[in-house]
Amino acid sequence: MLLQPKKLKYRRNFRPKVGGLAWRGSKLAFGEYGLKILKPGWITARQLEAARKAIVHHTKRQGRLWIRIFPHHPITGKAAGSHMGGGKGDPSYYIANLKAGTLVFELAGLPPEVVRKALRAASNKLSLPTKVVSQENYEI
Repeated sequence: MLLQPKKLKYRRNFRPKVGGLAWRGSKLAFGEYGLKILKPGWITARQLEAARKAIVHHTKRQGRLWIRIFPHHPITGKAAGSHMGGGKGDPSYYIANLKAGTLVFELAGLPPEVVRKALRAASNKLSLPTKVVSQENYEI
């Protein structure tokens, strides 16, 4: 099931600005290992779910997984052949707007080899460059 907000104040928003460095959400808070975004950008709810499934598959549902981001920005789209005017399109998908340095996933309770393999598989599903970080040396 894709992540999306239960309720929004406004159904259609402007597209969010991309850029900057993350201060909040850039340090490990729950787990021993994490997947950190290196460049600012968007991650869709579909990409996030695909990455989560890849982690669950590689860890065989062992250990503990935290998802540190949530896709709450709606992105609208109009039909390909529609004429100009007629208002803004309906929301077609949701994104998480991320700054560089934001942690997307955190993992705990697993050996480093399994974590590295799982987080690399998850990073292949995301559209932004990532890095695996750990509690000890803050990079593995």
